[in-house]
This record gives sequence, C-alpha cells and structure tokens, in this order.
Amino acid sequence: MKSSGPAGRRRLPTSPFPPPPAPPPVQEFALDDRVTHDKYGLGQVVAVEPGSAVVVDFGTQKVKILAPYAKLFKL
Repeated sequence: MKSSGPAGRRRLPTSPFPPPPAPPPVQEFALDDRVTHDKYGLGQVVAVEPGSAVVVDFGTQKVKILAPYAKLFKL
C-alpha cells in the first residue's frame, strides 16, 4: 500500500491556509570560489559536479559536500 505524503497532496482552491512556500534555489558554485563552512571554516572550490556536489579544499583537507549545501556559503 502506498502512503500519500505531503508532496502528493493537492491544495484545494477554497482552503483557508496559504500554499506552502517554494523551496529555495540550489546555490551554484564555480571553480576557485572562496567559501566558508560552519564546520570546516574557509576554503576554495576545487571541483564541481553541477547540481549534486562540490569538492572544497580547506587547507588541511579536501571535503566533498553534497547538495543542497546547507552549511556552505559563498564569500
């Protein structure tokens, strides 16, 4: 039996509740972008897999960070 989750529900036009907000757009990173991460600190993007992951060199280590890049911010 298949359960219907929130994504499968339709919104009735007569509903008193506002529609859910749209998800935020996925950030785009390019090679050599300077970034900061909440856990690892300052780094530089060394590889990009469009829409799925980035590899960031933080000086002491290189870390592959998967989308949606919750803790990664472009400087």
